[in-house]
Amino acid sequence: MRTPPRLLPALITPFTRRGDLDLPAHVHNLTTLWERGIRGFLLGGSTGEGPYLEPGERRALTATARETLGRRAFLMTGVAAESTRAALAQTAEAVEGGADAVLVLTPTTLVRGRTGLVVGFFREVADRAGIPVFLYSVPVVTAYSLADGAIDELRRLPGVVGMKDSGGDAVRILRTVTARDDGFLVFNGASASVSLAMGAGAHGAITASANYAVPLLAELTSRPGRSPTAVAAAQRRLTELTQVVEAHGVAGTKAASAVVGLAPGAPRRPLRPVGRGGVRAIEAALRDAGLSG
Repeated sequence: MRTPPRLLPALITPFTRRGDLDLPAHVHNLTTLWERGIRGFLLGGSTGEGPYLEPGERRALTATARETLGRRAFLMTGVAAESTRAALAQTAEAVEGGADAVLVLTPTTLVRGRTGLVVGFFREVADRAGIPVFLYSVPVVTAYSLADGAIDELRRLPGVVGMKDSGGDAVRILRTVTARDDGFLVFNGASASVSLAMGAGAHGAITASANYAVPLLAELTSRPGRSPTAVAAAQRRLTELTQVVEAHGVAGTKAASAVVGLAPGAPRRPLRPVGRGGVRAIEAALRDAGLSG
């Protein structure tokens, strides 16, 4: 596997008002962010409404991105499935679409916190995926964190190359990074702790905020010549901004993305668009962060 860039947006997935996938809008978002310096994307993650994607849509999102950007872009496709069978079917779509890797969400419904079953799920997916696998621990979505012991066991598998940890705990990221000298790539997924995670040795960040706050994330994830004062200022601006946006969940990310020129479309039900008052607050937060006119 080629090394992914340090910054990947957890890319929004645009839908029409009828709830259909809007591929022209997807192309617009890919090319707009590419022009802003983004060289890698997570498609169909939790911000990309991955749990709501239907059969064939992962393939379409991934294939469209590959056709639009060619081999230059690093494409990671999200897998959000409750059964091993479904996870493998989603992984096959990613492979068919031309993904470089998959990001596999921890299953929840019947196995939450049952570490042996969760490890077995990841082991079977990694063994049969035919593509590099990143683990995905996101407690705000799944209501539990992938256990440290499970991570240590799974990272020994040839097919598991890294993880995205969205728990926001930089100490845990430090512990994961330093546990073994094996090239295991750890991405931070919490916007409020990007600077701390990078300081702890994270490879980079995969965040929803990279849809609408590219300059701030670029400052926080670029390692050479980083001024501590500039990093602290960028992190403060990002944290204040994302507190406003993330109060509205995925719909907030879509609203913020629209302000900076992306084509987010409507969220897929049961999600609902942000109301006018929320949009005004997001617009103000983006202005305060220096990211809009």
